[in-house]
Amino acid sequence: MIAKIGKAGANTRGVLKYLYDTVRAKDHTDPHLVASFDGFAPDPGRDETATLAQLATVLDLRVKQAGDRAPEKHVWHCSVRAAPEDRILTDEEWAVIARRVLNATGIAPVGDPDACRWVAVRHADDHIHIVATKVRGDLRQPRHWNDYPRADKELAAIEKEYGLRQVVRGDRTAAKRPTRAEQEKARRAGQATTARERLRTTVRTALTAATSTEEFFQILTNTGVLVDIQHFPSGDVRGYKVALDGDINKDGQPVWFSGSVLAPDLSYPKIAERLTEASGPARPQAGHNRPAWQQVTDATDRIPDILTRTDDGAAQAHITVLAETLDALPLIVPDDLRPQLLRAAAAFERANRSRIRARHEEAQATRRAVKAIVREPAPKDAAALAIMLDVIWLAVIAARHWHQVRQHDQQAEAARQTAEHLRAAYQQAAAQPMTVIVQRGQRLTVKVRQRQVAILRQVLPELAEQILAEPGWPALAATLADTQAAGHDSAVVLTEAATRRELDTATAISDVLVWRLRRTADLPTTDNPGTPAHGNRPASPPPPATQPTSQSVNGAGRRR
Repeated sequence: MIAKIGKAGANTRGVLKYLYDTVRAKDHTDPHLVASFDGFAPDPGRDETATLAQLATVLDLRVKQAGDRAPEKHVWHCSVRAAPEDRILTDEEWAVIARRVLNATGIAPVGDPDACRWVAVRHADDHIHIVATKVRGDLRQPRHWNDYPRADKELAAIEKEYGLRQVVRGDRTAAKRPTRAEQEKARRAGQATTARERLRTTVRTALTAATSTEEFFQILTNTGVLVDIQHFPSGDVRGYKVALDGDINKDGQPVWFSGSVLAPDLSYPKIAERLTEASGPARPQAGHNRPAWQQVTDATDRIPDILTRTDDGAAQAHITVLAETLDALPLIVPDDLRPQLLRAAAAFERANRSRIRARHEEAQATRRAVKAIVREPAPKDAAALAIMLDVIWLAVIAARHWHQVRQHDQQAEAARQTAEHLRAAYQQAAAQPMTVIVQRGQRLTVKVRQRQVAILRQVLPELAEQILAEPGWPALAATLADTQAAGHDSAVVLTEAATRRELDTATAISDVLVWRLRRTADLPTTDNPGTPAHGNRPASPPPPATQPTSQSVNGAGRRR
């Protein structure tokens, strides 16, 4: 059940005329009152002698009595809509819901003889409209600050009590949705998304790539976006606004959006906070001189553990960096993977923010690595990319659980949607390298295969037969052989791989274990179908990527 509270209006009769209209509004049927402030308000829908003018006069009585003390925009209008799958509520039930919403918002508290005058109109099965005039009996204005979150909280309780669908609710940290005018404008221009949405994506991607605020503005300018930077008298940056070239208003001027209007975390102070310590190249961690994309994979692999062990501020920082990783991926992946990953990044944009303040210093090492992957040659090894996507996928699942525990409903739902897109991208990326490893496993000797079967039954006795029947079992057998050849105890590494990742949601357990084993044992990967598999040697590492790259963040330029 969702409440929508519109901007205050100045014409009571105009609102009522719309609610009772059945000519222009074809979806309005049988408009009538389900409740009113005193139970005796005239109803033009059911009483042939009642008129809209009479009803408006009754509601406006105290407004006229207050005279100059009455607010110019005195009409409060709230619609309450049930979910499509909810049962049809009776007029009596809607009347109770209307009174509870009015009580929660402070427009008409229960038992207050001076409460505002109001009516609840029903002209469809699934929703009502509540109209009130904002002058009390004592001629003061009602105290209805934060009326939307109060109404929303009351509706959440009503959903549980009435057995209705429990709607996913937010915490007021979501980016502002495009207006209907913006959507119509985009439709007329043949654009799938509005200017606001395209600018939000461009700014987020520029922030992911930039290592300083100066570079952030330079990247935005290079993408063709119009940038206007505001300064304090001291010369320090106060804020910024952006516009799409060619997106103009009725006066022919650019349509500007400030960073905070695009999204709460894209204001200049929030951007400066994230970039303060992110300058400079990514520094290897734990003494390993590994490429940036491997550093990102390693760091992302630790996120599920971090989310369970650290405080909320540090956890939120790592979720923010996870969002930056998703923003960066479309810049480095092959063209065929880009659509799914763009959708994943767009979905996780909502999961990125909560009311918990992130301590960004906790994740700056990972942030520097993320910024480096858009500057370094992308990994040519499809198996390495599949491993990276698998790790990011698991981190997103962990982020969803973290949000669920804290009752961040919208963020948890956004993470779920992100995981679906990542699953599709991972399956697509893993298909070719998995085929190569399966072929290697099929060439293992009978003795080696038997040894791997024995290890599997020892470590995972309850899942062994299921895994042996999967098409990916030969790849797992080859990987276990590689693990042993690299000097590891295969049983120990398989145990660790199985415990680090829940397997209940895995489509193919063998596939999951292949990539987890290769990460845990730090095995080389290969995309070369001609690589021999002898059952006693790990795969050969791919040649280093030496081709120069070019990249852009405007959604058109791409890394090759």
